[in-house]
Amino acid sequence: MEEMLWHKGGKWPGKVKRDLDLPEEPLFAMLDRTADQYGDKIYTMWAGNNQTYTQVRESANRIANFLASKGIKKGDRVAIFLPNMPHYPPVFFGVLKAGGIAVTCNPSYTVGELNFQLKDSGAVAVFCFDHPKYTPLTYEAVKGTDVKTVVVCSAAEFLSKMKAVIGGLLGKVPKSPSYDDDITIFYKDIMASYEPKAPEVSTNPKEDTALILYTGGTTGTPKGAELTHYNLTSNVEQMHEWAQLEPPNNLVEGDEVYVGALPWYHSYGLTLTMITCVRQANSVICIPDPRAGKPPMTDLLASIAKDKGTILHCVPALYAGIANHSKVKDFDLSSLKVCASGAAPLAPELAKLFESVAGGTLFEGYGLTETSPLTHGNPPSRSTRKFGSIGMPISNTYATIVDIETGSKELAQGEVGEIALSGPQVMKGYYNKPKETAAVFREFGGKRYFLTGDIGHMDEEGFFAISDRKKDMIIVGGLKAYPREVEDTLYEHPKIKMAGVIGLPREDDPTNEYVKAYVVLKDGETATPEEIVAWAKERLAGYKRPREVTIVDSLPMTAVGKILRRQLRAEELRKRG
Repeated sequence: MEEMLWHKGGKWPGKVKRDLDLPEEPLFAMLDRTADQYGDKIYTMWAGNNQTYTQVRESANRIANFLASKGIKKGDRVAIFLPNMPHYPPVFFGVLKAGGIAVTCNPSYTVGELNFQLKDSGAVAVFCFDHPKYTPLTYEAVKGTDVKTVVVCSAAEFLSKMKAVIGGLLGKVPKSPSYDDDITIFYKDIMASYEPKAPEVSTNPKEDTALILYTGGTTGTPKGAELTHYNLTSNVEQMHEWAQLEPPNNLVEGDEVYVGALPWYHSYGLTLTMITCVRQANSVICIPDPRAGKPPMTDLLASIAKDKGTILHCVPALYAGIANHSKVKDFDLSSLKVCASGAAPLAPELAKLFESVAGGTLFEGYGLTETSPLTHGNPPSRSTRKFGSIGMPISNTYATIVDIETGSKELAQGEVGEIALSGPQVMKGYYNKPKETAAVFREFGGKRYFLTGDIGHMDEEGFFAISDRKKDMIIVGGLKAYPREVEDTLYEHPKIKMAGVIGLPREDDPTNEYVKAYVVLKDGETATPEEIVAWAKERLAGYKRPREVTIVDSLPMTAVGKILRRQLRAEELRKRG
């Protein structure tokens, strides 16, 4: 690729190539290659039970064989409705080996939400967790859809026989109260009855969809982003190239332990943890619920300490939970080499606080569901990263700033506008939504760019900073206030643990807005709204200052840690009639 400003600013990582020769191959070829070369290496770790790469490949092949026997062929959609359990990698790769398209579903979905996604994607089969809540929910959700097969996956399959028996007797192993025999088969029966031989499938990596990932729905109805085999393979290679750390924290292929804290139904956790560790022949700790334990997140800290996690991908909400955990000093987190933050803005003060208690170096990056997800990263060096910045475009990636109104005019360096992206990781389009797809793409200089909906700018060294989501901007007296800037400032308050900021219409002039903040205080702290308003007055320009502050116990968030500002605003407007 041609030389861009971020390559010339002096901060581009010295060892990182700006232009990679990306493989055009099915995504599952990555698993096969690693199993061939490092078959005895551990892939998944959970509850004292480890799966090697050889075992995961064999299980994936059995699943592919089973799916083919059910008539599932190239292009058919298969849903995965599972938490981060050891079943997930074999199921995911097994679907691809059968020629299918994986559709990942949030395990916390309601019946209606899961039903929508199954209908919208046209899924013909679903893998679900054996559980008193989630299995019956699945049976209800498949009604009126094309799903003909439900595969039930039990936690007992990855426990020792003794633990499974004792857990069953004590009621600690989750289990559905009943099963629909007409459409159900059990994961364990697939492992026992089908040979580890996947069908022969012809794949066009650049054209064939591997995965349909649904957007978070924070701004409206979720849409299915179609990611090809090439999109995902490219992003894994880009991540692998970017993560060249400085000694003594440099990464060693085959020796690292990823912490699977982010959900694998989401692009961040799926690509940058579950799949990327395959590229490097590393291990991953399966964390079904990162907030489990008393107090919350204690189990996550215990897993990192016990299994010596070295790489942690998380969202700011989880980093805040770790940094402010009342027992964090009781756990040895010194094994952590590198931590990455994405999916939501990372306040600089939070990053510094986390590093002070955990030790691992924390870098902020950026990406979207539609981009597989990674597009930007801070240089993997404490001396060249920039707090408050998402970093610079990674290898093979172009980024530009365009006008907010139309997205059709490129702006000069330093100007604020909408971020647009081009690269091998950018999605094919939204599934069955040609109009919505056309609306988010533009062409500049012969390249196809995706309009992100995020507002930001590029500085003189090629680093990008995000002001906020386009739809979250607050117009105060004709001036633009960005919630993220206000939130970052509030994080500097010694008593504030989390903050969410919205714009509300003025009673005397509904066409104008003012800033309102919701804050969660740190454990044991007390403060008044008036105190916080007064504190913010000293640090923010008049139009940015919160006119109102509400102290709350928690903030509404997506499963991956994004504050649902839309929900905060809707609830506030509902209260006001």
